[in-house]
Amino acid sequence: MKILIADAFDKGLPKRLEKFGEVFDDAGRVAEADVILVRSKTKADRAYIDRATNVKLFIRGGVGMDNIDQPYCKEKGIQAMNTPEASSVAVAELAMALMIALPSRLIEGHNGIVAGKFLKSELKRTELYQKTLGLIGVGRIGTEVAKRAQAFGMKVVAADKVIERHPIAAIKPLDEVLAESDYLSLHTPLTDETKGMINRQTIAKMKKGAIVINTGRGKCVVEEDIVEALNSGQLGGYGTDVWYKDEIYGSPIVGAPNTVVMPHLGASSKENLLRIGDIVVDILEKRASK
Repeated sequence: MKILIADAFDKGLPKRLEKFGEVFDDAGRVAEADVILVRSKTKADRAYIDRATNVKLFIRGGVGMDNIDQPYCKEKGIQAMNTPEASSVAVAELAMALMIALPSRLIEGHNGIVAGKFLKSELKRTELYQKTLGLIGVGRIGTEVAKRAQAFGMKVVAADKVIERHPIAAIKPLDEVLAESDYLSLHTPLTDETKGMINRQTIAKMKKGAIVINTGRGKCVVEEDIVEALNSGQLGGYGTDVWYKDEIYGSPIVGAPNTVVMPHLGASSKENLLRIGDIVVDILEKRASK
C-alpha cells in the first residue's frame, strides 16, 4: 500500500502509518498512491482524481467533504471517508473564543494597549449570560458549542434539517432562530441549500446588533452582505475562521468593523490532529484486516 499525505497532519503520523506500506508527501507522486490523506487545502476535484490513477481511498482529516468530488469518486469506485468525530471539541472551543472575543472587545483592548492607548472608558463590554445563542446545525460540533453556551448561562435554540429533538437546544424553524438570536453560530456543511444562506435577506430577519460566528464554511455567508450589515449596524459583529478560499484573496471581511478573523485554525489543535491520526490508523487497520 502506498499512502500520500497531501496536507498537514500530526508530524508523528507518517511513522504510525509505515506498518501499512510506503508513506510519502510528494504531490508529484499522486498517481502512485493507493490512499490519499487530505484536509481542507487539497481540492480532490475531477482533475485531481483523474491524476490519482491508482487511488482507492481518500481520507479527509476533518468534517466537511466539500473539497472531495464524492459523486465522481463513487463513479470511479473510490471510497471517500472523513473523521467527523475528531474535530468537535477543537472547533467548538474556537467558536466560543470568537463569541467571547467580540463582546469583550479583546482585539480593540489589546491593540489599544500596544498602541499606547488605555481605552478603559471608550470600550464597553456586554455579557453572554442570559443571551440567546442560535445554532444553524446542531450535530457533533453544534452540540459541543451548545454545552459550552449552557455553561455560560445562555439560552440555546437551533435550526437543523435532520435533528428534531436535542438535549440542550430547542429545535425551531430557521426564521424563528434568526429572529430570536443575539448570537448566531454556523455549523452546517456547504450544500446547494446552505451556500450563501446568511445574506441580506436573512440578516434582515435578525435582531439589530446580533453577532454571527462562522466556524462552518466560508461560502455559507455572502461576504459583501455581511460587511454591509456591519457598516449599517444591523450586525453587531462577525467572527470567522472560514473563508471562500484558504488564502489571502482580498475578502471584504478583512478590515470590516467589529470583526475577529482567524486563518482556518478551528481543527488545527494539537489534540485534534492526534485524534485524527488515531482514526486514520483505525480506518487503515480495518481495511488491512479484510
